[in-house]
Amino acid sequence: MIQSTKFASNADIMRRIIATLVVVWTFGLPPLSVAASDLPESSDAVILIVEGNIRSTNGAGRAQFDREMLSRLGSHHIHTSTPWTDGVIDFEGVLFTDLLAAVDAQGTALEATALNDYTVTIDVADLQKYPVIIAMSADGKPLTRRDKGPLWVIYPLDDHPDIEQTGKLSNMIWQLNRIVVQ
Repeated sequence: MIQSTKFASNADIMRRIIATLVVVWTFGLPPLSVAASDLPESSDAVILIVEGNIRSTNGAGRAQFDREMLSRLGSHHIHTSTPWTDGVIDFEGVLFTDLLAAVDAQGTALEATALNDYTVTIDVADLQKYPVIIAMSADGKPLTRRDKGPLWVIYPLDDHPDIEQTGKLSNMIWQLNRIVVQ
């Protein structure tokens, strides 16, 4: 009788192992460092990588976005002049705070890097104070590397003249391709 009980206990353990394996094979395991993601995979060329202190990913500890994925986060316009352009430009792109919400960012600072490795630190509080966008087009035309694209961080300078006095112009990084949430 004792052997039966021991055998039944081993059978229960085997059932639990098999049930666990079925769940793992069916649903997979999330990466150990992050929670399970609900971001889709990129289907085109990746133009922005977000990593660091984020909870929602579509890669190994990072979120990779193509142009279409960024567009699906919503479209916002900023009509402003900049020191690098002539006249008022209609910039269109994703609101920076919407991008941070999409990756479930948990930091207070962002290290933003351009294609040429130029890097700036952006305070997340600034993004909550001003409606900053990551522009993908200017005057209805997609930004290219030649005209500071494919992504350009745009502050609403004409609506908030104080931005220039606070030294935040350097945060308007163009050819943005990587963000690390700190």
